Amino acid sequence: MLVIEALIPIFVLVLLGYVLAWRQWLPTDAGTALAAITFKVFIPVLLFTALARADLRQGLSPLLLLAYFGPALLLFAGVNFIAHRRLKRPTTLGLAASYSNNVLVGIPLITVLLGSAALVHLFTILVFHSLVLFTAQSLYRDTFSGSGRSAGWAALLKSLANPLIIALLLGAAFNLLGVWLPDALWRAGDWLAAAALPSALMVLGMSLSRYRLQPSASILSVTLVKLLLFPVLVFVAATAVGLSNEARTVLTIMAACPTGVNVLAFALGHEDTRIIGSVVFLSTLVATISLTLWLMWLGV
Repeated sequence: MLVIEALIPIFVLVLLGYVLAWRQWLPTDAGTALAAITFKVFIPVLLFTALARADLRQGLSPLLLLAYFGPALLLFAGVNFIAHRRLKRPTTLGLAASYSNNVLVGIPLITVLLGSAALVHLFTILVFHSLVLFTAQSLYRDTFSGSGRSAGWAALLKSLANPLIIALLLGAAFNLLGVWLPDALWRAGDWLAAAALPSALMVLGMSLSRYRLQPSASILSVTLVKLLLFPVLVFVAATAVGLSNEARTVLTIMAACPTGVNVLAFALGHEDTRIIGSVVFLSTLVATISLTLWLMWLGV
């Protein structure tokens, strides 16, 4: 019951954002403006202030990267291999099965359920998340297709040169170098950071209103791989390398998050866009149940 009570406010804010956008109760550019300030101010400040004051001794362990990206790349390769053989062309399905919405879903979940101190494990993965998986997708596409190369690499570079990555790097630098800031600046940062979680959840709901579910066997299969198989593999890998219970829980929650909307930037044509959009929508919808079950099983 405690898990469900903790998740209800999260789902309520997502639903509120969805209804506001679906019913068009806000100006058409309101969602764009909220997303911009959330991704360019609120969340970067949250990442910076949390990481600058975090205990990095365990958070920077390379075993975290191995336990998360080992299963992620395994699923990426496996799903793409199967989809490529069936469709006879490159796809984005492997990326959809391995790329989690760790910013809009993972950060609020972990903050609410485990506390901000546990975010240090998420930060370690987040620094390399887009770099590893988007690079893998770009290399895969370029190996098997001669079209759209510049667009793919442009999307990769854009995903890396963003305020979230910059905030993480600055936070780590301030932490490791012991940079001093006056308490008044930390308080201002904390006020801005407090707006990050509700804003991010409403932005997620607003973004979902743009997609429509068009179910198919491929969409259902990728969704199940993303929400069930991926977290199982990460849990097993984290246990095998001897991570702490907190780190293993954080990584498993991250793997169990729905597919991130950024995957759409790498969609290869109209059919791929339709499938990925449906996976994003369906995985977010099903995650309301699957994440609850995962959290109860993990004993959060």
